[in-house]
Amino acid sequence: MALAVNNPNGQLADGRQKDRIENYTKFWNKDISKEDETGTENRVDSYTDVVNGYYDGATELYEYGWADSFHFCRFFQGEAFAAALARHEHYLAAQMGLRPGMRVLDVGCGVGGPARAIARFADVQIVGLNNNEFQVQRARKYTKKAGLEGQVTFVRGDFMKLEEQFGPNYFDAVYAIEATCHAPTWEGVYGEIFKVLKPGGTFGVYEWCMTDAWDGSIQEHADLQHEIELGNGIPEMRPLKLARQAIKTVGFEIQHEEDLADRPDVVPWYYPLEGDIRKAQTFWDYITVWRMSWSGILVTHNVTWIMEKLGLMPKGTYDVGEALRVAAISLVRGGQQKLFTPMYLVVSKKPLTPQT
Repeated sequence: MALAVNNPNGQLADGRQKDRIENYTKFWNKDISKEDETGTENRVDSYTDVVNGYYDGATELYEYGWADSFHFCRFFQGEAFAAALARHEHYLAAQMGLRPGMRVLDVGCGVGGPARAIARFADVQIVGLNNNEFQVQRARKYTKKAGLEGQVTFVRGDFMKLEEQFGPNYFDAVYAIEATCHAPTWEGVYGEIFKVLKPGGTFGVYEWCMTDAWDGSIQEHADLQHEIELGNGIPEMRPLKLARQAIKTVGFEIQHEEDLADRPDVVPWYYPLEGDIRKAQTFWDYITVWRMSWSGILVTHNVTWIMEKLGLMPKGTYDVGEALRVAAISLVRGGQQKLFTPMYLVVSKKPLTPQT
């Protein structure tokens, strides 16, 4: 299927972006208490539409409110927001032992912020893969502006079909930062990553999971799970133990694993989402934190509503923005109660010889 032609501002010109944004919320029952297995199965079966609908509407809101690195991170006291994001990316690269000259795949690369940071840090060649054409185009634009287009490239593709796109044993290392939670199954996406890695290659992941403290039989816990799914374009949130099991099941040998959100940090990973400007780490971070405050959200939502009514934003963008508001509330609550983590770190190896 031919890729859509893009306008200079990055909007898809064939109307598919508009349709996907408008249809995003149809995959969830607005009454969370009425969510059921049928709804989950429908989202899993239609994971491409779910993810594309979400990110077509959320990408520019993410860039406005967060940065070009769409992930969470740990914070040290007094550490600037941008510095903490970069350190989180560098930490993964260091744990994976990335070295100059390696060919590395970024699975679910967003608009390429982590790929550019890791390419600079480790001097590796990175291919960023994304199923969302809108984000791929923006990633290429930002990378060209950074002068890294010879080192970091981006392709559109499905992370459930990696071997079909790249062939077996192609990459020295693969990483995914808060992206594979969008897969219909962890075994499926991890299995594809296993196939495209060279024997002895390294896979590093920051995974979104419900923690071992989460119990789906408790209604409050189940409601939190569904709110995180709705707010973040995730077909199905799953518990941490299933991520660990899936990595082992497909053949990886785990070298290191840790839930970084479980460290006793004075400044929690979710603090920017709380919208409390008194907690801003630096002067410049006041703006980032303010955008998640009640007044910042009010301004953003009103502006989004007006621009959508005027036809300056695709219909449905306001609803995606509302989903982001749900996301912020649910993620903070999940973090405070230790029921959710966005940073279950696993570094694993593909065996040098096939396992029998």
